[in-house]
Amino acid sequence: MRLIVGLGNPGEVYQYNRHNIGFMVIDSLVDKYDLSPAKSQFNGLVYTGRINDNKVILLKPSTFMNNSGRSVRAAMNFYKISIDNIIVFHDELDLIPGKVRVKIGGGISGHNGLRSIRDNCGAEFKRIRLGIGHPGHKDRVHKYVLSNFNKSEEDLKNSICFGAAKYTDLLIGNEFELFQTRINEYIKG
Repeated sequence: MRLIVGLGNPGEVYQYNRHNIGFMVIDSLVDKYDLSPAKSQFNGLVYTGRINDNKVILLKPSTFMNNSGRSVRAAMNFYKISIDNIIVFHDELDLIPGKVRVKIGGGISGHNGLRSIRDNCGAEFKRIRLGIGHPGHKDRVHKYVLSNFNKSEEDLKNSICFGAAKYTDLLIGNEFELFQTRINEYIKG
């Protein structure tokens, strides 16, 4: 069983923000794999079902980004899922828009959602880093991540979400390098 987490902030005002790309990926997975309707559990929205023959739990924490780890920890405890069976989709400032990288453990690059998961659950979870680019100066980061994707970025955002849904079965099968290769090829078109 895998716990697949998308990071974002709850509420309509944040729905299309760059910081919510993790939530957008979860929505794409729910659509592609016809998972259960959302249930409110663990301070988040939970979807269950199967991707191929593997049971999955998808989670969109509703604790706001900085407290995502509380929601992830509650789901881990309930389903008795180990840290190495958790996959987290999140926005990544340090990657150019549209670049996707897989990482296990390591530093969090100032991402408060990742910090919260690390502090509450441990560090050795799988991270799917979804490149959103950097605004150029650290003083502009907060406004940038909490702003919507602009029109010119819509196709790229959709390619990330659809590509993640198309190849998530590789993640579940522990084929992380192949997932990374395939999704980046898909995004390039």
